[in-house]
Amino acid sequence: MSVSTVAAAPSVCAPLPVLGRDVTVPLVTGGEVTYAALDYAASAPALQRVWDDVAAYAPYYGSVHRGAGYLSQLSTDLFENARRTVAEFLDCREDDQVVFTRSTTDSLNLLAAALPADCRVFVFETEHHASLLPWRGAQVTYLDAPRSPREAVETLERALADRDPYGPALVCVTGASNVTGELWPVRELTAAAHAHGARIVLDAAQLAPHHQVSVAGLDVDWVAFSGHKLYAPFGSGVLAGRADSLRAAEPYLAGGGASRKVSRRQDGGVDVEWHDSAARHEAGSPNVIGAYALASACKALTEAGFDTLVAREQYLVRAVREGLADVPEVRFLSLFGDDAPRVGVLSFVVEGWNSSHFAAALSAEYGIGVRDGLFCAHPLVRTLLGSEPQSQGACGSPEAAPGEKSLNAIRVSFGAGTPDEHVERFVRAVRELVTDGAKWNYRTEDGRCVPDTSA
Repeated sequence: MSVSTVAAAPSVCAPLPVLGRDVTVPLVTGGEVTYAALDYAASAPALQRVWDDVAAYAPYYGSVHRGAGYLSQLSTDLFENARRTVAEFLDCREDDQVVFTRSTTDSLNLLAAALPADCRVFVFETEHHASLLPWRGAQVTYLDAPRSPREAVETLERALADRDPYGPALVCVTGASNVTGELWPVRELTAAAHAHGARIVLDAAQLAPHHQVSVAGLDVDWVAFSGHKLYAPFGSGVLAGRADSLRAAEPYLAGGGASRKVSRRQDGGVDVEWHDSAARHEAGSPNVIGAYALASACKALTEAGFDTLVAREQYLVRAVREGLADVPEVRFLSLFGDDAPRVGVLSFVVEGWNSSHFAAALSAEYGIGVRDGLFCAHPLVRTLLGSEPQSQGACGSPEAAPGEKSLNAIRVSFGAGTPDEHVERFVRAVRELVTDGAKWNYRTEDGRCVPDTSA
């Protein structure tokens, strides 16, 4: 079945304008083509509206919280209004704090630093490294990959009930997998955590760009996400949620902005009174433009309407899955089953191909950008592939024997800015590569599969 035979969903909106939508790239076989950016799960292109908002503000840039001048006052208002916009976007509770960070990774490391010394952390092995690795100072229990949403909840309940001693605990869980795109049962996991006296943080890096996230509705204690996956430029992120632990913790970074009052003691040292607000964990001059860009993206997605965005994205997911349904060499990766609800993220392997080779051919011969590898979720991808823990992926030769086992995977991901043509080209390219093979020779260079241009 070709993608053109997939019926369009009713009331499917046009893609939102994004930067780079008209960029052309050269093909190794000759000529140029408009670049098909299908790696949204890594970094989504910035919305044109976000870029325009930033450009309009840039001449008025000024230092925040410190200046009496007009531009400083303007920038301070803009920065704090951005905080309120993010709180509204996340449907935060009245007493929640919104802390601006650099990324999801930075947000979760901040939270890890704020945990009580005796806190136990529970995290599934299926997590992205950003939520799998920050808990180095705590006692961590890594939970096996569940094969259904119900199993995820039951696994967590058993682990929390069996913990000894029965003290403070934190559960960290993703909202949507960056590998399979599958939605996790966040509301049920939150109820299980709270029933056993634990708190929960939601890694919404892959969820927030695709679905509305309600902190109050889900009842999560904290949520973390990144601007660069939410159609804003790099360098901004958010940790939002319960203020009590954040106020009680030592500042994430010590310095200007985090301190309310600093005075010398008679013994030569200094006494510090730290802020109780979000500024406690935002030391240094903040990324005002990053916060403003992130807030602009939040507004744009809210105004577009998540119901409409989700409907169109599900149409694209169906187009990929149905367009490749009759290609037996393509195997999609899944924890919860092919019919599990998911965002616009799909990972797969192709029989007879090494994934690095296949992804290189998509780029060089069709102008399609996807991701290959283990996606900063090594335990999960290895579980899905059934590979050994120490297996290393490499560039497969064009003459790879049929049935060669790929030690990594290919990920295609899309979102609000993806035009139909990019998905149609991707489906067509996959089918052609499987049927006809690559048109070019490839070699390994610095661990990457690249076109061989030496001939």
